[in-house]
Amino acid sequence: MTTHSRILNIHIPANYKWAQSGVTIAGSHGQGDATNQLWGPYGLFVDDDQTVIIADFWNHRIIQWKNRDTTHGQVVAGGKGQGNGLHQLNCPTDVLIDKETDSLIICDQGNQRVVRWSRRSGTTQGELLIDNIQCYGLAIDEQRYLYVSDEGKHEVRRYQLGEKNGTLVAGGNGKGDGLNQLNGPTGLFVDRQLNVYVSDSSNHRVMKWTRGATEGIVVAGGQGQGYALPQLYHSEGLFVDTLGTLYVADTYNHRVMRWTQGDKKQSTVVVGGNDSGAGANQFSNPVGLSFDRHGNLYIADTNNNRVQRFSIE
Repeated sequence: MTTHSRILNIHIPANYKWAQSGVTIAGSHGQGDATNQLWGPYGLFVDDDQTVIIADFWNHRIIQWKNRDTTHGQVVAGGKGQGNGLHQLNCPTDVLIDKETDSLIICDQGNQRVVRWSRRSGTTQGELLIDNIQCYGLAIDEQRYLYVSDEGKHEVRRYQLGEKNGTLVAGGNGKGDGLNQLNGPTGLFVDRQLNVYVSDSSNHRVMKWTRGATEGIVVAGGQGQGYALPQLYHSEGLFVDTLGTLYVADTYNHRVMRWTQGDKKQSTVVVGGNDSGAGANQFSNPVGLSFDRHGNLYIADTNNNRVQRFSIE
């Protein structure tokens, strides 16, 4: 696969544990718009060379931080003030790389559109892919179909790059908590079998929709808002490994959870869960979640204006 095989092929043994203290690899110089700062990082994407690409929400830009350079990032899209010009972004929530065209695909939430920016140097503006969509999360599959969660319509659609309307793959039956409904879908993940995992954030659950299904399966949460292990409190970023183990940013509980799939869905705290704070073992509203090909975990620690990396112990 060409798009992001390193993600879909990651195998994380069930006994893996991560260091409980994270290392800041982007930001942490206070809230601001300098190249060594972030302001509300949301979604993130880790490239094969461990370059981290971040949707820097309140700075209306996409910024990348190269591996081992934790002092400064490089603005690769937007950063020209909040606006709706093709050279601007407005509160971007997610970003991914399309390897085939060496471009960034960005959920430009404040402008209710999805745009594509070439990664070639000298690029000064993006191109419109989808408009009139209250997008939040993005995913791409092996055939380069793009998946977008729509918070306004409480649905997820799949798009062939270039088409405007897409095909409904989850939700779309109004706002609600039925198995055929979503309520504020945010983070997305699509596995190699084309199962679509959705952070159904206002229902405090994660749903899995198999290809062609008319309703989803609850694979995490769904026990009401709360802090107990079977519960979530506004889930966001998602990742699923080759075993079907789910990792989720449990945003308002300030922790990352791992859910194993089987007869008894069981969850454990991977990192965080030490109340809201700015310590190395704490988060303040984590949103974005990703892994690199070595299995290190990356978290967009939104209200601390930083990205943390947790190494495998």
